[in-house]
Amino acid sequence: MNFDDFKALYIFSCICLGLITITPILSLLIRFPGGERFSEIWILGSDHMAEDYPFNIVRNDTYTVYVGVCNHMGESMYYVVYVKFRNQTEPLPNVTKETPSSLPAIYEYRFVISDGEVWETKVTFSFDFDNASLVKSITIDSRTITVNKYGLWDSENEGYYYQLFFELWIYNLDEEDFCFHNRFVGIWLNMSNAVR
Repeated sequence: MNFDDFKALYIFSCICLGLITITPILSLLIRFPGGERFSEIWILGSDHMAEDYPFNIVRNDTYTVYVGVCNHMGESMYYVVYVKFRNQTEPLPNVTKETPSSLPAIYEYRFVISDGEVWETKVTFSFDFDNASLVKSITIDSRTITVNKYGLWDSENEGYYYQLFFELWIYNLDEEDFCFHNRFVGIWLNMSNAVR
């Protein structure tokens, strides 16, 4: 090996060692494009598992679910989860058109979470009825909301079915308002034997 080859090898080694040394520092200063930016929303049953969801509802009994959101947006985000209640004929959000349900929110949760963090809350609810086809009110987390919502008899499944669902909205800095984040979860509720 002559002196020029040795010099070239020495310079190449120094450059490689320098890059290895400076890479962690550069990653703090330069934001490289990340993977897909998204948010998650979920609902868990009363045992904090993906099972044992309330289904057969009785008037004034209290039921529990857990609703959670995880932020994978690459930065802290301001969210709102709107709670909505519908009968079988009323609209759900349209994920193809990325539009929320046109139903009014009956309750909401607002929170800010950092990237990679999780927000979760226990949601307790109960219902008051005149009969199985008319839900007069819903109590969510000790707040009673009048809904006066009629259901239709489902002859195929032999019951009155309603759905409690949770829409995820996110604050959009450009629009300076919350926008539907095209995510929602819900549970079906059988009110057929509600009045005992």
